[in-house]
Amino acid sequence: MDQKAPREDTLARPRKPARMALGVLALCFALSVLGRGLGESFTVFLKPISESFGWDRAEVVSVYSLAALAGGLAAPLIGRLFDRSGPRSVYSSGLLLLGGAFLVAAHAQQLWEFQLSLGLCVGIGIAFIGNVPNSIMLGRWFGPRLPTAMAVVYSATGAGVLILLPASQLLIDRVGWRGAYQTFGAAALVLLLPLLLLPWRLFSSGSPHVTTSAAADFGDQGWTLLRAMRHHAFWALFSTFFFTAIGMYAIAPQVVAYLIDAGFPPLQAATAWGFSGVVLLFGMLGISWLDGRIGRRPSVLFSYALSIAGIFQLWLLQWYANFWILTGFVVCFGSMIGSRGPLLTATAMKIFHGKRVGTIYGTISIGSGLGSAFGSWSGGLIHDLSHSYNPLIAFALVSVVLGMIPFLVVPALRR
Repeated sequence: MDQKAPREDTLARPRKPARMALGVLALCFALSVLGRGLGESFTVFLKPISESFGWDRAEVVSVYSLAALAGGLAAPLIGRLFDRSGPRSVYSSGLLLLGGAFLVAAHAQQLWEFQLSLGLCVGIGIAFIGNVPNSIMLGRWFGPRLPTAMAVVYSATGAGVLILLPASQLLIDRVGWRGAYQTFGAAALVLLLPLLLLPWRLFSSGSPHVTTSAAADFGDQGWTLLRAMRHHAFWALFSTFFFTAIGMYAIAPQVVAYLIDAGFPPLQAATAWGFSGVVLLFGMLGISWLDGRIGRRPSVLFSYALSIAGIFQLWLLQWYANFWILTGFVVCFGSMIGSRGPLLTATAMKIFHGKRVGTIYGTISIGSGLGSAFGSWSGGLIHDLSHSYNPLIAFALVSVVLGMIPFLVVPALRR
């Protein structure tokens, strides 16, 4: 008696969903460590590049701003590409862009060359291996546990900072900033080959338990981008991403330079800010844990309170440059960078669930990119115009408070 051939979609299903889910989580975490670590390493390169060419702080920070802007604007296109072509094309394109961009930056002589390579190409490359594709992938595997999974992946920003900021400073000390960028570019291209060989068909299939549950609970609600943009939750999430990113990234690119100006040695300053990667992991998981215990709105508001406390401690460091205040700043501010991200992502994925969730969430993520770009550029400009960090810190504080307001007044985010 002839046996029927197994169906193609059955072959694509993993035999051990739990193990495969952990593998997907590990992959997303590793790619985020690489992407965010390479992106945030610019804070260490800021002073060497500025001193090499004699450029103002705002001119150099414009590179970081352009990277954030490019990544944010590319987010909906990346979401659409993921919906249509799958993860392999998205992730491999990201590594290719990053590798080429850093190799070009290693030989750059003009500001526009840095803006094109480290700004435009690196920003888009990071987005290609960042939160938009990761959130869609993990949503297929973790379902209601998505906030915890996304907290782990978002904490990769901290792990990347912890690893690559001190490593960047050591490379700069030994081979110069151009040699360090050559090393980064070569490493990204070498990683491209093993990435292409991964079992992407299994990775993209999702857990049968999650996909079945999602279909039963939500189905495809028929969301389109235009329909989503008419919903108040869309703009509430967008504004939260936007203003919070302004506040956090007005400060973040200049933290190492600020600490050096406050009297800390360069390697100590880079290592201290890099240590935020350790506390970020606990901050991400802690806020996600609180979400399950006391609810989303109180958890998010608590995270904003810690961010505000961290900003005040940063302000104090210019007069009291001691270890304890520095530790308080790293713990409060560093642990909360992006801590709202997993909860906002889970909220968006739940409200706008359906076939076009990648495009919709990617468009919401533009708010984060625009805010990061505007915040970092404005921070550099404010510092140049005032020759002081105090107006910059005040600007960041106001922006963070504005980012918190939607959780106080918007019904969809208060529930």
